[in-house]
Amino acid sequence: MKNSNLLRTLLMLVVAAAFCPASYAQTDAQKAFAAIKAMPGMWEGKTTDGRPVQVSFKVTSGGTAVESEILGEHSMISMFHLDGPNKLLITHYCSMGNQPRMAATVAPDGKTITFNYMDATNLASPDAGHMQKMILTLVDDKHHTETWVFADHGNERTETFDLYRKM
Repeated sequence: MKNSNLLRTLLMLVVAAAFCPASYAQTDAQKAFAAIKAMPGMWEGKTTDGRPVQVSFKVTSGGTAVESEILGEHSMISMFHLDGPNKLLITHYCSMGNQPRMAATVAPDGKTITFNYMDATNLASPDAGHMQKMILTLVDDKHHTETWVFADHGNERTETFDLYRKM
């Protein structure tokens, strides 16, 4: 009797395990967020025109958000976080005084995360100057690029930061 109960329990565990892996599989958004969470520390590099730039990353809020700060004369903060399991967002607290939110799409290889404009707070009009897009390219654990696209009344400006982890 005891052996049949044990066998039945083991059989139920095997069946349950066969259906569980899907519940543990991470979405693309979760994988991308995990990669961003692995970036804490100081990053240094150059802008498109060769000026020095520093960006710091910090995991905060019990691991539910990552703060990125572009340091300098016009310091700006961006916050990365998940909105459910399938949506990765960034809110950019711009020195212009507005706060665009952008949603991510992740390249199949997981190395390029493109954040596209969704909406913004404190935006005077839909065509007023704001960050329209940010492309984060994860080259390796010591190197990444950030391409920021600023839109203003139909015109776009692009700035790329080529950054290396400071040891």
